[in-house]
Amino acid sequence: MKEARTDQVVNVIKFIREALDDMGLGYVKTTTSHGMDVLKLTKVPSEADFRDDIKEQMLESLEFFNQTGAPFDLVMFPIHYVNEVLNYTMEFAFFNNKSEFKIQDGKFTYTNVVELMIDSVAWAIRKAGYPNMKIMIGQIGWPTDGYPHANVENAERFYKGFLKFIASNKGTPLKPGPIDVFLHSLSDENLFRTIYGAFQRHWGIYEADGNPKYKIDFSLQDRDIYPTQAKGIVKMPNRWCVFNRNRENMDLVNKNYNFACNIADCTSLEKGASCDGLSDDSKISYAFNVFFQKQKQKVELCDFDGLGEITAENPSTGNCEFPIEILTFQDQAVKDGMILRI
Repeated sequence: MKEARTDQVVNVIKFIREALDDMGLGYVKTTTSHGMDVLKLTKVPSEADFRDDIKEQMLESLEFFNQTGAPFDLVMFPIHYVNEVLNYTMEFAFFNNKSEFKIQDGKFTYTNVVELMIDSVAWAIRKAGYPNMKIMIGQIGWPTDGYPHANVENAERFYKGFLKFIASNKGTPLKPGPIDVFLHSLSDENLFRTIYGAFQRHWGIYEADGNPKYKIDFSLQDRDIYPTQAKGIVKMPNRWCVFNRNRENMDLVNKNYNFACNIADCTSLEKGASCDGLSDDSKISYAFNVFFQKQKQKVELCDFDGLGEITAENPSTGNCEFPIEILTFQDQAVKDGMILRI
């Protein structure tokens, strides 16, 4: 599906539908995800409509979804939509909006962007002739790094309000009723493509080591609790690779810095990210370390043309954490209750 052109999507979905029916899986619905960029940019939801250049394909998709009873799958990332698309105050992204900013659309008032996004899509679908089509949120989340306002505190605040909204089953002004939703995502993904920004690698509710980043109640009871910690996670030894501060040859320093970041994940160094405020030397150390950890702490890979050194002193500072790699299943062997490196 990722490789299908816009004009091929419906044919691909139909092919999948036929295959499922042939296997006796007619109860499985077939749909595809849609971002907010399928719509024209408008000031209020009631003005929303599909973009002219893809409208024919969208109408064909809607017809198929209607025939098969499939939902319209909406992918939404409030932090990006408020900041980059609408250019509104970030408070509008939260359900407990502390500002006086709101959008008035006829008799409907919007105090948060989630309801505005859903109803914008609902209006476009309604105008296409399908007012009763179900809208499902296929992805929604809040990143904790790699972007302005992407942090643990805001992620916890967003989810607390959003899950309370979902639990209420009240729906939106235009589409009242319960909403099916899939949260994005369980853990960070350090190989995720960063097409829209470094934050795409930091959607996780959990750290890579299995520790939850913030409080979130998956039971929808609005409890002030952390989710269960993952079990069986084994970290590598507490050692880090850092820059030895030898600046005699800055071309060599920059070459090794770029080499490290081209292979490892340096998104925490991006503007507005958790490690953006580090000194230049510390940023180089961060790059060296994430490469070193990615290579499973192989001592010889902390050389960097003589610019790296291994330390047992944690260089983390403030909100910027210098990570320690965890062992994958393939890296472990269990014998007599002991976990050994392979």
